[in-house]
Amino acid sequence: MTNRHIKAIVAGVSQGGIVALETLLPQLSKTFDKPIIIVQHRAASSDTFLSEHLNSLSLIQVEEAEEKQPIKSGTVYLAPAGYHLLIEQDMTFSLSCDERVNFTRPSVDVLFESAADCYTHQLLGIILTGYNSDGAKGLQRIKQAGGLALVQDPEDAEVPDMPLAAIKITPVDAILTLDQLAQYLNRLS
Repeated sequence: MTNRHIKAIVAGVSQGGIVALETLLPQLSKTFDKPIIIVQHRAASSDTFLSEHLNSLSLIQVEEAEEKQPIKSGTVYLAPAGYHLLIEQDMTFSLSCDERVNFTRPSVDVLFESAADCYTHQLLGIILTGYNSDGAKGLQRIKQAGGLALVQDPEDAEVPDMPLAAIKITPVDAILTLDQLAQYLNRLS
């Protein structure tokens, strides 16, 4: 994998995601200095339990993204349930109630495409466990913008569909287990 200055990380996850995030996020160093922005597919009626739970396990701050919130380093942001999460050119968040994409809202593709437009070659995209192909086109867009693309090893994923869909259409930089992914991210910091 090429070594370049990454300014932000985006990740997409669906079925099996809570376990994946419970495994990955607590392994990040307390000095981790990049923002991580995550879409986890969940019902629109979901409350803030997921962000609160992950924050209690993590050494770095985990919170739900809010409209017009500036993106800070060393923070993990989760897309709020029922909203697409986008990144604006001024590096703030925007929330949208637009139609579902890939049958979901929030959609991984929506986040990844807006992030690729803002961060271009300084973006790292990650696809984790989940059903359907959400995130595959977005990861392809990140690669086209010069960013890095990582995918959870389908054999390590609870549900391999999202990683396999991404691998099928994108020349990924690496296929890693969750533990390997945590090590890789800590080396970026």
